[in-house]
Amino acid sequence: MQATSAPPVRTQQRLKLGELLTAQGLITPDQLQQALAQQKTTGRKLGQVLRDLNFASESSIAQAISVQLRIPYLELTVSAVSAEARNALSETQARRFRALPLALSTDRARVAMVDPTDWNSLDELARLLGREVDVEVVTESALLTALDRLYSKSGEALDGLARELGNDLIATPVGVDFGTLDRQVGADDAPVVKLLQALLDEAVRARASDVHIEPMAQKLHIRLRIDGELHLYAALEPRLAAPLALRLKLVAGLDISEKRLPQDGRFVAQVRQQPVDIRLSTLPNQFGESVVMRLLVRDAKLAALDTLEMPPAALDHLKRALASASGLIVVTGPTGSGKTTTLYAALGSLDAEHQKIITVEDPVEYRLPGINQVQINEKIGLSFSAVLRSALRQDPDAVLLGEMRDQDTAETGLRAAVTGHLVLSTLHTNDASSTPARMIDMGVAPYMVAMALQLVVAQRLVRRVCTYCAEPAEPTPQEWAWLTRRLGVGHDPTGLRRGRGCGQCRGTGHLGRRGVYEVLPMTEPLVAALAAGDDGRFVTLARADLGNDTLAHQAARLAFEGIVTAADAMRIGVRTLDG
Repeated sequence: MQATSAPPVRTQQRLKLGELLTAQGLITPDQLQQALAQQKTTGRKLGQVLRDLNFASESSIAQAISVQLRIPYLELTVSAVSAEARNALSETQARRFRALPLALSTDRARVAMVDPTDWNSLDELARLLGREVDVEVVTESALLTALDRLYSKSGEALDGLARELGNDLIATPVGVDFGTLDRQVGADDAPVVKLLQALLDEAVRARASDVHIEPMAQKLHIRLRIDGELHLYAALEPRLAAPLALRLKLVAGLDISEKRLPQDGRFVAQVRQQPVDIRLSTLPNQFGESVVMRLLVRDAKLAALDTLEMPPAALDHLKRALASASGLIVVTGPTGSGKTTTLYAALGSLDAEHQKIITVEDPVEYRLPGINQVQINEKIGLSFSAVLRSALRQDPDAVLLGEMRDQDTAETGLRAAVTGHLVLSTLHTNDASSTPARMIDMGVAPYMVAMALQLVVAQRLVRRVCTYCAEPAEPTPQEWAWLTRRLGVGHDPTGLRRGRGCGQCRGTGHLGRRGVYEVLPMTEPLVAALAAGDDGRFVTLARADLGNDTLAHQAARLAFEGIVTAADAMRIGVRTLDG
């Protein structure tokens, strides 16, 4: 891209965003006054307030600035940034000025900037870069995403922190003095704290769901699970395993003297200016304690039903079931298949203001406004079944039961569903048609399942092909045979895609995930087969009702649309009855 802009013409006073948007007709004067009033109470930036109130989108704000100042508007990607320009500013400077150099010439610098009317920052940028600045306006989210990727913590930086910690431990090569180390890691500037903070910071940057700290014979492996797949982030000295595990056990309130038994705990960390709930699990292995942290960003925006990308017919079935006053809705799939996201989206569609909604969870992953959420604690007898019985005495309209783990919990949930309550819960099964049999295997009477069950949602998560580096992909003979067996031979293979690997996807070829769903509503023939205890007939009828709307068929369609790879689609399909 060639630089076509000049610095914006300066006026005596800095332009005000609200007046600019009002003058261009993007917001009304009344909307501006509402936003300004909220800005005074919250202290947030006006642009953020306008977006929160849905008065103006981030891109419309940036484009309004572009028109007003006669400077280009840029859809920013990391590919637009040269290596020389990226190194011209530190991360701290780039975030402070909300600006990112794109390219440098002898006497000029192209700079992407969120607020080009910030004259003080422009002057400072020109001084730091030693050049005249040509500005292009970008959205704040695009800038922050680019900064996250360009200034990601490198292995060298983590190695430096690891060496600093290792130097502190040279005096105790045989073992760790718990008392001494406890005092040491209590200091804010202790190397172990810096190392863990850098690790958590990088995990949140990378959208990791889990962090694995695994002591091995020669190295301490640190791996991040991103989009469902583990990636090796660092291989450090094995002697660092003990102080890292100790520090994490301390903050999670675990027994630091016990290293022979598994332990579970949780704590809240402040990572990149946002609270993150961390569930901690330790497991003794041959070379120390393996530690896994599950990261839950507390302020994460929860999905709405319409954003789940369900097929229209499946979404319609789910909405109709949620509109019922009673019955059981089960979301099924393996661990990490997005069941909680679907359940929370379903709860978000209910009228929490006029309905009593109670959730029974282990753990409570996200805070939902207007909903009574209860955390299970087996150590004090607060089990799923015990809390559920108490919850039913609270006159609820709807109950979310985190998981049907045993016969007692399942029977209590089913009774609630047939006595005027809407019950939502989860099970671990491969697909929708096998779900009732799983409940019957737990010891629940078939007639109870037939009376209560209203809808089953089976789902998986599949990695998206990175749109920044997607390229045509030639399927293997096995992949093509599987795809055509699902959807027929008339499909064009030119739509198949794979990611080559780029800076946006960290070289993986995948960027983000999406759900794949099959939804089975209970019809009269299905209810009759269940009530008669005829599992075989139920499965036959269920698969006939689903037709070409199974998990495998949907995965195959996504592959032909270039959204997922053929290999990932096939991986989902072969794990289901239809695969």
